[in-house]
Amino acid sequence: MFVLEVNDGELIAAIEEQAAEHGIENAAIVSLIGGVDSFVVSTMPSDAPSKDLISSYAMPGEMHGAGEIRNGKAHVHVTMGVQGDRGVAGHLHSAEVGHWFARAYVIPC
Repeated sequence: MFVLEVNDGELIAAIEEQAAEHGIENAAIVSLIGGVDSFVVSTMPSDAPSKDLISSYAMPGEMHGAGEIRNGKAHVHVTMGVQGDRGVAGHLHSAEVGHWFARAYVIPC
């Protein structure tokens, strides 16, 4: 298992970069945890499952998630705990890490 840690910068890009540094092309992201300053997620509309509804959040979020790395590209699903004791969930397109940290626990396949 590898632990990919991001303390500053864009999360998805950092996961892909660190995976490449370790020679990881394909892997399971068995756990993703941390906090982000802002994030972008998508969900599917109920009447068009092949489309994405993309939502940007300029707010911090407490994050947990899982996913995979396939052919060097990270695919992650998350739930973000945000102000008001709410959860925002979906496919993670991007997230900025700055005030906190993010760690991805990765098992190569």
